[in-house]
Amino acid sequence: MDKQTRPFQVRTYLLQRCFWLDHSFSSSVFFSAARLVSGLESSPPMSPSIDRKETMDELPDHLVWDIVRNLHKTNDRNSLSLSCKRFYSLDKEQRHSLRIGCGLVPAPPDALLSLCRRFPNLSKVEIVYSGWMSKLGKQLDDQGLLLLSTNCHSLDDLTLSYCTFITDVGIRHLSSCTKLSSLKLNFAPRITGCGVLSLAVGCKKLERFHLIRCLNVASVEWLEYFGKLEVLEELCIKNCRGVGEGDLVKLGTSWRKLRSLQFEVDANYRNMKVYDQLAAEHCRKQLVPCDNLVELRLVNCVVAPGRGLASVLRKCKNLEKLHLDMCIGVSDSDIKALVEKAKHLRSISLRVPSDFTLPLLNNATLRLTDECLSAIAQHCSNLESFKVSFSDGEFPSLFSFTLHGIITLIQKCPIRELSLDHVCSFNDVGMAALCSAQNLEILELVHCQEVSDEGLVLVSQFPSLTVLKLSKCLGVTDDGLRALAKTRKLELLVVEDCPQVSRKGVNGAATSVSFRQDLSWMY
Repeated sequence: MDKQTRPFQVRTYLLQRCFWLDHSFSSSVFFSAARLVSGLESSPPMSPSIDRKETMDELPDHLVWDIVRNLHKTNDRNSLSLSCKRFYSLDKEQRHSLRIGCGLVPAPPDALLSLCRRFPNLSKVEIVYSGWMSKLGKQLDDQGLLLLSTNCHSLDDLTLSYCTFITDVGIRHLSSCTKLSSLKLNFAPRITGCGVLSLAVGCKKLERFHLIRCLNVASVEWLEYFGKLEVLEELCIKNCRGVGEGDLVKLGTSWRKLRSLQFEVDANYRNMKVYDQLAAEHCRKQLVPCDNLVELRLVNCVVAPGRGLASVLRKCKNLEKLHLDMCIGVSDSDIKALVEKAKHLRSISLRVPSDFTLPLLNNATLRLTDECLSAIAQHCSNLESFKVSFSDGEFPSLFSFTLHGIITLIQKCPIRELSLDHVCSFNDVGMAALCSAQNLEILELVHCQEVSDEGLVLVSQFPSLTVLKLSKCLGVTDDGLRALAKTRKLELLVVEDCPQVSRKGVNGAATSVSFRQDLSWMY
Protein backbone atom coordinates (compact mmCIF):
# COMPACT_ATOMS: atom_id res chain seq x y z
CA MET A 1 0.00 0.00 0.00
CA ASP A 2 1.32 3.47 -0.91
CA LYS A 3 2.63 5.43 2.12
CA GLN A 4 0.62 8.49 1.06
CA THR A 5 -2.70 6.68 0.86
CA ARG A 6 -2.27 4.50 3.94
CA PRO A 7 -3.24 7.08 6.66
CA PHE A 8 -6.53 7.86 4.92
CA GLN A 9 -7.32 4.21 4.20
CA VAL A 10 -6.45 3.16 7.74
CA ARG A 11 -8.84 5.74 9.15
CA THR A 12 -11.61 4.71 6.81
CA TYR A 13 -10.90 1.07 7.53
CA LEU A 14 -11.20 1.69 11.28
CA LEU A 15 -14.44 3.59 10.86
CA GLN A 16 -16.04 0.83 8.78
CA ARG A 17 -14.53 -1.90 10.93
CA CYS A 18 -16.27 -0.46 14.02
CA PHE A 19 -19.67 -0.61 12.38
CA TRP A 20 -19.10 -4.08 10.90
CA LEU A 21 -18.25 -5.46 14.33
CA ASP A 22 -21.07 -3.93 16.34
CA HIS A 23 -24.05 -1.95 15.04
CA SER A 24 -24.97 -0.90 18.59
CA PHE A 25 -22.42 1.93 18.53
CA SER A 26 -23.89 5.37 19.13
CA SER A 27 -23.23 8.32 16.87
CA SER A 28 -20.30 9.38 19.09
CA VAL A 29 -18.24 6.49 17.64
CA PHE A 30 -18.93 7.66 14.11
CA PHE A 31 -18.10 11.28 14.89
CA SER A 32 -14.92 10.33 16.76
CA ALA A 33 -13.63 8.43 13.77
CA ALA A 34 -15.02 10.93 11.27
CA ARG A 35 -13.13 13.77 12.94
CA LEU A 36 -9.89 11.90 12.35
CA VAL A 37 -10.79 11.25 8.71
CA SER A 38 -11.76 14.87 8.08
CA GLY A 39 -8.63 16.06 9.89
CA LEU A 40 -6.44 14.87 7.03
CA GLU A 41 -5.91 18.05 5.03
CA SER A 42 -4.99 16.52 1.67
CA SER A 43 -5.91 12.90 1.14
CA PRO A 44 -5.96 10.98 -2.10
CA PRO A 45 -9.21 9.29 -3.03
CA MET A 46 -9.88 6.04 -1.26
CA SER A 47 -9.39 2.82 -3.13
CA PRO A 48 -12.74 1.29 -4.06
CA SER A 49 -11.81 -1.88 -2.25
CA ILE A 50 -10.37 -1.98 1.27
CA ASP A 51 -8.13 -4.84 2.27
CA ARG A 52 -10.17 -6.50 5.00
CA LYS A 53 -7.33 -8.88 5.79
CA GLU A 54 -5.52 -6.16 7.68
CA THR A 55 -5.38 -6.81 11.41
CA MET A 56 -5.89 -4.34 14.21
CA ASP A 57 -2.24 -4.73 15.14
CA GLU A 58 -1.29 -2.88 11.93
CA LEU A 59 -3.12 0.30 12.93
CA PRO A 60 -0.87 3.14 14.18
CA ASP A 61 -0.80 3.46 17.97
CA HIS A 62 -1.66 7.15 17.99
CA LEU A 63 -4.73 6.54 15.79
CA VAL A 64 -6.18 3.79 17.96
CA TRP A 65 -5.39 5.81 21.09
CA ASP A 66 -7.24 8.85 19.75
CA ILE A 67 -10.28 6.78 18.81
CA VAL A 68 -10.58 5.18 22.24
CA ARG A 69 -9.89 8.45 24.04
CA ASN A 70 -12.76 10.19 22.21
CA LEU A 71 -15.34 7.64 23.36
CA HIS A 72 -16.97 8.71 26.62
CA LYS A 73 -20.14 6.58 26.77
CA THR A 74 -19.86 3.30 28.63
CA ASN A 75 -21.79 1.36 25.97
CA ASP A 76 -19.45 2.58 23.23
CA ARG A 77 -16.34 1.64 25.18
CA ASN A 78 -17.77 -1.78 26.04
CA SER A 79 -18.61 -2.50 22.40
CA LEU A 80 -15.21 -1.35 21.21
CA SER A 81 -13.28 -3.34 23.83
CA LEU A 82 -15.11 -6.51 22.75
CA SER A 83 -14.08 -6.08 19.11
CA CYS A 84 -10.44 -7.11 19.60
CA LYS A 85 -7.82 -7.71 22.27
CA ARG A 86 -5.95 -4.54 21.40
CA PHE A 87 -8.98 -2.34 22.01
CA TYR A 88 -9.69 -4.30 25.19
CA SER A 89 -6.22 -3.61 26.57
CA LEU A 90 -6.37 0.06 25.60
CA ASP A 91 -9.75 0.48 27.26
CA LYS A 92 -8.33 -1.20 30.35
CA GLU A 93 -5.57 1.40 30.53
CA GLN A 94 -7.65 4.45 29.62
CA ARG A 95 -10.88 4.06 31.55
CA HIS A 96 -10.72 6.38 34.53
CA SER A 97 -14.41 6.66 35.46
CA LEU A 98 -17.12 4.09 36.08
CA ARG A 99 -20.82 4.28 37.01
CA ILE A 100 -22.39 1.29 38.74
CA GLY A 101 -26.13 0.80 39.31
CA CYS A 102 -28.65 -1.84 40.33
CA GLY A 103 -27.46 -4.13 37.53
CA LEU A 104 -24.21 -5.01 39.30
CA VAL A 105 -24.18 -8.84 39.19
CA PRO A 106 -23.22 -11.36 40.48
CA ALA A 107 -22.91 -10.61 44.20
CA PRO A 108 -21.44 -7.07 44.52
CA PRO A 109 -18.07 -8.00 46.15
CA ASP A 110 -17.16 -10.41 43.35
CA ALA A 111 -18.35 -8.11 40.58
CA LEU A 112 -16.69 -5.07 42.11
CA LEU A 113 -13.38 -6.89 42.58
CA SER A 114 -13.50 -7.99 38.93
CA LEU A 115 -14.10 -4.41 37.78
CA CYS A 116 -11.29 -3.02 39.94
CA ARG A 117 -8.85 -5.54 38.53
CA ARG A 118 -9.91 -4.92 34.96
CA PHE A 119 -9.62 -1.12 35.30
CA PRO A 120 -6.66 -0.45 37.60
CA ASN A 121 -6.53 3.26 36.79
CA LEU A 122 -10.03 4.13 38.00
CA SER A 123 -10.06 7.55 39.62
CA LYS A 124 -13.80 8.33 39.58
CA VAL A 125 -16.47 5.84 40.70
CA GLU A 126 -20.20 6.48 41.03
CA ILE A 127 -22.42 3.84 42.69
CA VAL A 128 -26.17 4.55 42.48
CA TYR A 129 -28.95 2.29 43.78
CA SER A 130 -31.88 4.56 42.98
CA GLY A 131 -35.01 2.43 42.47
CA TRP A 132 -33.40 -0.62 44.08
CA MET A 133 -35.62 -3.50 45.30
CA SER A 134 -34.64 -6.68 47.09
CA LYS A 135 -35.45 -8.80 44.05
CA LEU A 136 -32.67 -7.01 42.14
CA GLY A 137 -30.03 -8.70 44.24
CA LYS A 138 -27.58 -7.55 46.89
CA GLN A 139 -26.44 -3.99 47.33
CA LEU A 140 -22.91 -2.81 47.85
CA ASP A 141 -22.06 -3.20 51.54
CA ASP A 142 -19.14 -2.50 53.88
CA GLN A 143 -17.14 -5.39 52.44
CA GLY A 144 -17.55 -3.90 48.97
CA LEU A 145 -16.14 -0.57 50.16
CA LEU A 146 -13.17 -2.42 51.62
CA LEU A 147 -12.49 -4.00 48.23
CA LEU A 148 -12.88 -0.63 46.52
CA SER A 149 -10.48 1.14 48.88
CA THR A 150 -7.81 -1.57 48.71
CA ASN A 151 -7.89 -2.12 44.93
CA CYS A 152 -8.52 1.35 43.46
CA HIS A 153 -5.29 3.05 44.40
CA SER A 154 -5.96 6.07 42.15
CA LEU A 155 -9.46 6.77 43.49
CA ASP A 156 -10.00 10.48 44.06
CA ASP A 157 -13.74 10.98 43.32
CA LEU A 158 -16.44 8.75 44.82
CA THR A 159 -20.24 9.07 44.81
CA LEU A 160 -22.49 6.76 46.86
CA SER A 161 -26.25 7.23 46.29
CA TYR A 162 -29.00 5.23 47.98
CA CYS A 163 -26.45 2.76 49.36
CA THR A 164 -28.61 1.79 52.33
CA PHE A 165 -26.45 -1.18 53.41
CA ILE A 166 -23.35 0.91 54.13
CA THR A 167 -22.55 1.66 57.77
CA ASP A 168 -19.84 3.53 59.65
CA VAL A 169 -17.61 0.48 59.25
CA GLY A 170 -17.66 0.83 55.47
CA ILE A 171 -17.08 4.57 55.59
CA ARG A 172 -14.09 3.92 57.86
CA HIS A 173 -12.56 1.76 55.12
CA LEU A 174 -12.51 4.82 52.85
CA SER A 175 -10.16 6.58 55.24
CA SER A 176 -7.35 4.53 53.66
CA CYS A 177 -7.99 6.25 50.28
CA THR A 178 -5.29 8.84 50.74
CA LYS A 179 -5.89 10.42 47.31
CA LEU A 180 -9.64 10.90 47.80
CA SER A 181 -10.47 14.55 47.10
CA SER A 182 -14.21 14.36 46.39
CA LEU A 183 -16.90 12.35 48.21
CA LYS A 184 -20.68 12.56 47.80
CA LEU A 185 -23.00 10.64 50.15
CA ASN A 186 -26.66 10.76 49.11
CA PHE A 187 -29.20 8.99 51.35
CA ALA A 188 -27.03 6.74 53.49
CA PRO A 189 -29.33 6.32 56.54
CA ARG A 190 -26.98 4.01 58.50
CA ILE A 191 -24.09 6.44 58.57
CA THR A 192 -23.62 8.51 61.75
CA GLY A 193 -21.37 11.38 62.74
CA CYS A 194 -18.75 8.91 64.00
CA GLY A 195 -18.33 7.46 60.52
CA VAL A 196 -17.97 10.91 58.97
CA LEU A 197 -15.41 11.84 61.63
CA SER A 198 -13.27 8.78 60.81
CA LEU A 199 -13.46 9.80 57.16
CA ALA A 200 -12.29 13.34 57.96
CA VAL A 201 -9.38 11.98 60.02
CA GLY A 202 -8.20 9.61 57.26
CA CYS A 203 -8.88 11.59 54.08
CA LYS A 204 -6.79 14.67 54.66
CA LYS A 205 -6.98 15.76 51.00
CA LEU A 206 -10.78 15.88 50.83
CA GLU A 207 -11.66 19.13 49.04
CA ARG A 208 -15.30 18.44 48.05
CA PHE A 209 -17.75 16.85 50.47
CA HIS A 210 -21.51 16.39 49.92
CA LEU A 211 -23.76 15.04 52.70
CA ILE A 212 -27.36 14.67 51.52
CA ARG A 213 -30.24 13.11 53.46
CA CYS A 214 -27.99 11.28 55.90
CA LEU A 215 -30.61 11.33 58.64
CA ASN A 216 -28.56 9.81 61.46
CA VAL A 217 -25.60 12.17 61.26
CA ALA A 218 -26.19 14.00 64.53
CA SER A 219 -22.83 14.80 66.09
CA VAL A 220 -20.79 17.44 64.27
CA GLU A 221 -17.27 16.86 65.59
CA TRP A 222 -16.32 16.13 62.00
CA LEU A 223 -17.05 19.76 61.12
CA GLU A 224 -14.54 20.88 63.73
CA TYR A 225 -11.95 18.47 62.35
CA PHE A 226 -12.47 19.70 58.80
CA GLY A 227 -12.09 23.20 60.19
CA LYS A 228 -8.65 22.38 61.56
CA LEU A 229 -7.46 20.78 58.31
CA GLU A 230 -8.37 23.84 56.19
CA VAL A 231 -8.64 21.81 52.96
CA LEU A 232 -12.38 21.90 52.17
CA GLU A 233 -13.22 24.00 49.12
CA GLU A 234 -16.77 22.77 48.48
CA LEU A 235 -19.25 21.76 51.20
CA CYS A 236 -22.84 20.65 50.59
CA ILE A 237 -25.15 19.64 53.46
CA LYS A 238 -28.79 18.98 52.61
CA ASN A 239 -31.64 17.71 54.81
CA CYS A 240 -29.44 16.24 57.54
CA ARG A 241 -31.69 16.75 60.54
CA GLY A 242 -28.89 16.67 63.09
CA VAL A 243 -26.92 19.51 61.47
CA GLY A 244 -28.16 23.06 61.93
CA GLU A 245 -27.13 26.51 60.79
CA GLY A 246 -25.37 27.20 64.08
CA ASP A 247 -23.07 24.22 63.54
CA LEU A 248 -21.46 25.78 60.49
CA VAL A 249 -19.46 28.14 62.64
CA LYS A 250 -17.47 25.09 63.82
CA LEU A 251 -15.67 25.13 60.48
CA GLY A 252 -13.54 27.80 62.07
CA THR A 253 -10.56 28.90 60.00
CA SER A 254 -11.55 26.46 57.23
CA TRP A 255 -13.95 29.17 56.03
CA ARG A 256 -10.91 30.87 54.49
CA LYS A 257 -10.46 28.00 52.03
CA LEU A 258 -14.16 27.40 51.26
CA ARG A 259 -15.29 28.44 47.76
CA SER A 260 -18.76 26.86 47.59
CA LEU A 261 -21.31 26.31 50.38
CA GLN A 262 -24.72 24.71 49.93
CA PHE A 263 -26.79 24.30 53.08
CA GLU A 264 -30.40 23.10 53.09
CA VAL A 265 -32.60 22.42 56.10
CA ASP A 266 -35.50 19.95 55.96
CA ALA A 267 -38.40 22.35 56.49
CA ASN A 268 -40.75 19.52 57.49
CA TYR A 269 -38.74 18.89 60.66
CA ARG A 270 -37.98 22.49 61.58
CA ASN A 271 -38.97 23.47 65.11
CA MET A 272 -41.39 26.33 64.55
CA LYS A 273 -40.47 27.91 67.91
CA VAL A 274 -37.20 28.96 66.31
CA TYR A 275 -39.06 31.51 64.23
CA ASP A 276 -40.71 33.05 67.26
CA GLN A 277 -37.35 33.47 68.98
CA LEU A 278 -35.66 34.96 65.95
CA ALA A 279 -36.76 38.56 66.44
CA ALA A 280 -35.66 38.57 70.08
CA GLU A 281 -32.16 37.15 69.53
CA HIS A 282 -29.32 39.49 70.36
CA CYS A 283 -26.25 37.27 70.48
CA ARG A 284 -22.76 38.57 70.00
CA LYS A 285 -21.50 38.89 66.45
CA GLN A 286 -19.35 36.06 65.15
CA LEU A 287 -16.30 36.53 62.95
CA VAL A 288 -16.54 34.26 59.89
CA PRO A 289 -13.56 34.62 57.49
CA CYS A 290 -15.23 33.71 54.18
CA ASP A 291 -13.39 35.97 51.75
CA ASN A 292 -12.89 33.23 49.13
CA LEU A 293 -16.51 32.09 48.97
CA VAL A 294 -17.68 32.19 45.33
CA GLU A 295 -21.03 30.37 45.54
CA LEU A 296 -23.53 30.44 48.42
CA ARG A 297 -26.81 28.50 48.37
CA LEU A 298 -29.07 28.52 51.44
CA VAL A 299 -32.48 26.79 51.60
CA ASN A 300 -35.00 26.96 54.48
CA CYS A 301 -32.40 28.55 56.74
CA VAL A 302 -32.88 30.88 59.67
CA VAL A 303 -30.64 33.93 59.38
CA ALA A 304 -30.39 35.38 62.88
CA PRO A 305 -29.63 39.12 62.89
CA GLY A 306 -25.99 39.94 63.46
CA ARG A 307 -24.61 36.41 63.80
CA GLY A 308 -24.20 33.03 62.06
CA LEU A 309 -25.27 33.10 58.42
CA ALA A 310 -25.96 36.82 58.61
CA SER A 311 -22.24 37.29 59.29
CA VAL A 312 -21.44 35.13 56.27
CA LEU A 313 -23.59 37.29 53.99
CA ARG A 314 -21.78 40.41 55.12
CA LYS A 315 -18.26 39.06 54.54
CA CYS A 316 -18.40 37.44 51.06
CA LYS A 317 -16.48 40.00 49.06
CA ASN A 318 -15.68 37.57 46.19
CA LEU A 319 -19.15 36.01 45.89
CA GLU A 320 -20.39 35.39 42.32
CA LYS A 321 -23.54 33.28 42.83
CA LEU A 322 -26.15 33.76 45.55
CA HIS A 323 -29.25 31.60 46.03
CA LEU A 324 -31.58 32.23 48.99
CA ASP A 325 -34.64 29.95 49.10
CA MET A 326 -37.19 30.50 51.89
CA CYS A 327 -34.56 31.86 54.25
CA ILE A 328 -36.27 33.45 57.24
CA GLY A 329 -34.74 36.57 58.74
CA VAL A 330 -32.82 37.93 55.74
CA SER A 331 -33.17 41.70 55.74
CA ASP A 332 -32.45 44.58 53.40
CA SER A 333 -29.42 45.50 55.50
CA ASP A 334 -27.95 41.99 54.96
CA ILE A 335 -28.26 42.22 51.18
CA LYS A 336 -27.04 45.80 51.15
CA ALA A 337 -23.94 44.90 53.17
CA LEU A 338 -23.28 41.98 50.82
CA VAL A 339 -23.53 43.84 47.51
CA GLU A 340 -21.41 46.74 48.79
CA LYS A 341 -18.50 44.29 49.13
CA ALA A 342 -19.27 41.60 46.52
CA LYS A 343 -18.45 43.48 43.33
CA HIS A 344 -18.33 40.30 41.22
CA LEU A 345 -21.88 39.04 41.73
CA ARG A 346 -23.15 37.52 38.49
CA SER A 347 -26.22 35.57 39.63
CA ILE A 348 -28.86 36.23 42.32
CA SER A 349 -31.82 33.95 42.98
CA LEU A 350 -34.35 34.79 45.70
CA ARG A 351 -37.33 32.67 46.74
CA VAL A 352 -39.07 34.85 49.27
CA PRO A 353 -41.71 33.86 51.85
CA SER A 354 -45.05 35.57 51.33
CA ASP A 355 -46.41 38.01 53.88
CA PHE A 356 -48.65 35.38 55.45
CA THR A 357 -46.17 32.50 55.59
CA LEU A 358 -45.11 33.41 59.13
CA PRO A 359 -46.37 36.14 61.50
CA LEU A 360 -42.74 37.05 62.11
CA LEU A 361 -42.54 38.61 58.65
CA ASN A 362 -44.86 41.40 59.79
CA ASN A 363 -41.67 42.83 61.24
CA ALA A 364 -40.60 45.17 58.44
CA THR A 365 -36.92 44.89 59.37
CA LEU A 366 -36.92 41.17 58.52
CA ARG A 367 -38.47 41.51 55.06
CA LEU A 368 -36.80 42.15 51.71
CA THR A 369 -38.12 45.26 49.96
CA ASP A 370 -37.23 47.61 47.11
CA GLU A 371 -34.40 48.94 49.26
CA CYS A 372 -32.34 45.79 48.63
CA LEU A 373 -33.18 45.93 44.89
CA SER A 374 -31.90 49.51 44.75
CA ALA A 375 -28.67 48.43 46.46
CA ILE A 376 -28.24 45.59 43.94
CA ALA A 377 -28.87 47.98 41.03
CA GLN A 378 -26.33 50.44 42.40
CA HIS A 379 -23.47 48.04 43.16
CA CYS A 380 -23.85 44.92 40.96
CA SER A 381 -22.55 46.13 37.62
CA ASN A 382 -21.79 42.53 36.51
CA LEU A 383 -25.15 40.95 37.37
CA GLU A 384 -26.28 38.68 34.51
CA SER A 385 -28.96 36.47 36.08
CA PHE A 386 -31.76 37.56 38.42
CA LYS A 387 -34.56 35.29 39.63
CA VAL A 388 -37.36 36.14 42.06
CA SER A 389 -40.05 33.80 43.35
CA PHE A 390 -42.69 34.15 46.04
CA SER A 391 -43.67 31.03 47.92
CA ASP A 392 -47.45 31.35 47.95
CA GLY A 393 -49.49 32.75 45.07
CA GLU A 394 -52.76 32.63 47.06
CA PHE A 395 -51.37 35.22 49.45
CA PRO A 396 -49.12 37.43 47.31
CA SER A 397 -46.57 39.66 48.90
CA LEU A 398 -47.93 43.19 49.07
CA PHE A 399 -45.09 44.84 50.94
CA SER A 400 -42.03 43.35 49.28
CA PHE A 401 -40.74 44.02 45.76
CA THR A 402 -42.73 46.47 43.65
CA LEU A 403 -42.73 47.01 39.90
CA HIS A 404 -40.63 50.14 40.32
CA GLY A 405 -37.90 48.24 42.20
CA ILE A 406 -37.73 45.48 39.60
CA ILE A 407 -37.59 47.95 36.69
CA THR A 408 -34.82 49.94 38.40
CA LEU A 409 -32.69 46.81 38.72
CA ILE A 410 -33.33 45.71 35.13
CA GLN A 411 -32.40 49.09 33.69
CA LYS A 412 -29.14 49.46 35.63
CA CYS A 413 -27.75 45.90 35.51
CA PRO A 414 -26.70 43.95 32.36
CA ILE A 415 -29.29 41.22 33.00
CA ARG A 416 -29.12 38.35 30.49
CA GLU A 417 -31.59 36.04 32.24
CA LEU A 418 -34.69 37.20 34.14
CA SER A 419 -37.12 34.86 35.91
CA LEU A 420 -40.22 36.05 37.77
CA ASP A 421 -42.42 33.59 39.66
CA HIS A 422 -45.60 34.66 41.49
CA VAL A 423 -44.56 38.31 41.16
CA CYS A 424 -48.03 39.84 41.08
CA SER A 425 -46.74 43.39 40.64
CA PHE A 426 -45.19 42.65 37.25
CA ASN A 427 -47.55 43.63 34.42
CA ASP A 428 -47.63 45.04 30.87
CA VAL A 429 -45.87 48.20 32.07
CA GLY A 430 -43.00 45.99 33.20
CA MET A 431 -42.96 44.31 29.78
CA ALA A 432 -42.70 47.73 28.15
CA ALA A 433 -39.72 48.55 30.38
CA LEU A 434 -37.96 45.41 29.14
CA CYS A 435 -37.83 46.92 25.64
CA SER A 436 -34.83 48.91 26.84
CA ALA A 437 -33.04 45.86 28.31
CA GLN A 438 -30.22 45.59 25.78
CA ASN A 439 -28.69 42.40 27.23
CA LEU A 440 -31.83 40.38 28.05
CA GLU A 441 -31.70 37.01 26.25
CA ILE A 442 -33.87 34.73 28.42
CA LEU A 443 -37.20 35.70 30.03
CA GLU A 444 -39.26 33.35 32.20
CA LEU A 445 -42.69 34.30 33.55
CA VAL A 446 -44.46 31.94 35.97
CA HIS A 447 -47.82 32.79 37.54
CA CYS A 448 -47.52 36.39 36.31
CA GLN A 449 -51.24 36.95 35.89
CA GLU A 450 -51.05 40.70 35.18
CA VAL A 451 -49.18 40.14 31.90
CA SER A 452 -51.62 40.13 28.97
CA ASP A 453 -51.45 39.91 25.19
CA GLU A 454 -50.68 43.63 25.09
CA GLY A 455 -47.44 42.99 26.97
CA LEU A 456 -46.67 39.81 25.07
CA VAL A 457 -46.77 41.65 21.73
CA LEU A 458 -43.91 43.83 22.97
CA VAL A 459 -41.58 40.82 23.05
CA SER A 460 -40.84 41.39 19.37
CA GLN A 461 -39.28 44.74 20.36
CA PHE A 462 -36.87 43.29 22.91
CA PRO A 463 -33.38 43.89 21.46
CA SER A 464 -31.67 40.59 22.29
CA LEU A 465 -34.34 38.16 23.54
CA THR A 466 -34.04 34.64 22.10
CA VAL A 467 -35.76 32.45 24.73
CA LEU A 468 -39.22 32.99 26.24
CA LYS A 469 -40.81 30.71 28.83
CA LEU A 470 -44.43 31.10 29.93
CA SER A 471 -45.96 28.96 32.66
CA LYS A 472 -49.39 29.17 34.30
CA CYS A 473 -50.04 32.68 32.99
CA LEU A 474 -53.80 33.32 32.75
CA GLY A 475 -53.66 36.58 30.79
CA VAL A 476 -51.90 35.45 27.60
CA THR A 477 -53.72 33.91 24.63
CA ASP A 478 -53.04 32.76 21.08
CA ASP A 479 -53.57 36.35 19.90
CA GLY A 480 -50.49 37.53 21.76
CA LEU A 481 -48.33 34.86 20.11
CA ARG A 482 -49.36 35.69 16.55
CA ALA A 483 -47.10 38.74 16.49
CA LEU A 484 -44.14 36.54 17.46
CA ALA A 485 -44.94 34.16 14.62
CA LYS A 486 -44.61 37.03 12.14
CA THR A 487 -41.21 38.25 13.36
CA ARG A 488 -39.62 34.80 13.88
CA LYS A 489 -37.44 36.49 16.50
CA LEU A 490 -37.35 33.74 19.14
CA GLU A 491 -35.13 30.69 18.98
CA LEU A 492 -37.05 28.88 21.74
CA LEU A 493 -40.58 29.26 23.08
CA VAL A 494 -41.76 27.18 26.03
CA VAL A 495 -45.45 27.35 27.00
CA GLU A 496 -46.69 25.24 29.90
CA ASP A 497 -50.14 25.10 31.50
CA CYS A 498 -51.42 28.43 30.13
CA PRO A 499 -55.21 27.80 29.76
CA GLN A 500 -55.83 30.31 26.94
CA VAL A 501 -52.94 29.16 24.73
CA SER A 502 -53.42 26.22 22.36
CA ARG A 503 -50.97 23.99 20.56
CA LYS A 504 -52.02 25.59 17.30
CA GLY A 505 -51.34 29.05 18.71
CA VAL A 506 -47.65 28.35 19.43
CA ASN A 507 -46.91 26.95 15.97
CA GLY A 508 -44.40 29.13 14.15
CA ALA A 509 -43.88 31.48 17.09
CA ALA A 510 -40.23 30.41 17.43
CA THR A 511 -37.62 28.28 15.71
CA SER A 512 -38.15 25.63 18.40
CA VAL A 513 -41.38 25.27 20.37
CA SER A 514 -42.26 23.25 23.48
CA PHE A 515 -45.92 23.02 24.54
CA ARG A 516 -47.59 21.29 27.48
CA GLN A 517 -51.11 21.63 28.84
CA ASP A 518 -52.00 20.41 32.33
CA LEU A 519 -54.62 22.56 34.04
CA SER A 520 -54.92 20.56 37.25
CA TRP A 521 -53.13 23.41 39.08
CA MET A 522 -56.25 25.56 38.65
CA TYR A 523 -58.55 23.25 40.58
